[in-house]
Amino acid sequence: MIKIIPIKGEIDNEIKAPPSKGHTLRALFVASLADGKTILKNPLLAEDQHYAIRALKKFGIGFSIKNNKVEVSGSGGNLKLPDEKIFIGNSGLCARFFSSFAALAPDGKIIIDGVKRMRDGRPIQDLINALQQLGVKIRSISGNGCLPIEIAGKSFLGGRTKLKGGISSQYFSSILISAPYGKKNTTIECSGKISSRPYIDITQQMMEDFGVKMINTKYKKFFIKNNQRYRARTYQIEGDYTNSSYFMAATAICGGKIRIGNLRSDSAQGDKIFPELLKKMGCQVKKGKQEIEIKCMGKLKPIKKIDMNFYPDLVPTLAVVSAFIKGKTEIYNIGHLRFKECDRLMAMATELRKIGVKVKEKKGGLVIEGDPQKIRGAAIDCYNDHRIAMAFSVVGLKTPDIIIKNEECVKKSFTDFYRTFKKIGGKYKYVKT
Repeated sequence: MIKIIPIKGEIDNEIKAPPSKGHTLRALFVASLADGKTILKNPLLAEDQHYAIRALKKFGIGFSIKNNKVEVSGSGGNLKLPDEKIFIGNSGLCARFFSSFAALAPDGKIIIDGVKRMRDGRPIQDLINALQQLGVKIRSISGNGCLPIEIAGKSFLGGRTKLKGGISSQYFSSILISAPYGKKNTTIECSGKISSRPYIDITQQMMEDFGVKMINTKYKKFFIKNNQRYRARTYQIEGDYTNSSYFMAATAICGGKIRIGNLRSDSAQGDKIFPELLKKMGCQVKKGKQEIEIKCMGKLKPIKKIDMNFYPDLVPTLAVVSAFIKGKTEIYNIGHLRFKECDRLMAMATELRKIGVKVKEKKGGLVIEGDPQKIRGAAIDCYNDHRIAMAFSVVGLKTPDIIIKNEECVKKSFTDFYRTFKKIGGKYKYVKT
């Protein structure tokens, strides 16, 4: 574990955004189905991506990693039947994407498994139900709607299915990415509103960039014509707004200015909203086509009430910034955060209270009463959740005696987090338990 050393003065730095987690993972699956060699430039190669690559290799996909590039030798949809169980760690996206992808393999049984959290806290039953309507022979082996799951190859027929939208947009993306290789056209009808909806925009953009079209009817119905095929290509992975948000938040809390490059202004990422949230709090924001500058000088004001249903990964970042602003902030419509790497609503409420913040945890939200004068040091439990670790590391830049337990969990999505942390002036030291 590490002890964060507060910054003296304000932040005044320029950094480059890390590669996008969501874009890299989607590109790996799409390129694996394409016919020919795809070159992914500037990919993120963190824990989830390595789990995906190891699993995809078992389906016969070839990979070569060198010079900040990943070369993917695609299958053209002609996958190999894995000869052993697929283990995906704590990657919710991999569990969900492989649920559809594995059904395109040759006839035989495929088992997908993961860590304990995937076995008891990250449900997949709604996706199982939807896939079964498309002909996929899939079941939760334990019967609790979580991993491990068993899937029969050569069972993705296509057709019509209904899918609930409340828990994860990844259920939709899973089916959408594999659907062009089904035996029939595929239609998904959405029941209720889709949480984390902008991630479907990323999926659609990725599919279209590789040559496959899908029709999105106001997020209520999705149609994918079969016999479309992904085309191999060279693809540049864009920068990640979510993982850049921690450094924007650090600037809001500590004051000063930061310029972040490699962030597309026309990105489909929903989390590009974070600079606008900081602007509402009183920060100055300047945007270019490939960079953004955040300047925070003086007293900030709270956002009294905000719906973050579309932007759940930003909630830990927004919560720690709100803790440093005098006044009340209510973050609502985020019940799906209970099904992430940990129960993030419980985790954020618990750890914020440790540092002296008054928090009310609701079924689907948090009410935070910020007061920078009351924030104190504490040992932070990260629940093996990368976003908890990164958010509270930011707190330590302003508050003495913040200790981050199991800081290595940031490797799930941002292997260079603490290296970039140092670039903005952050320091830390290792301490014993």
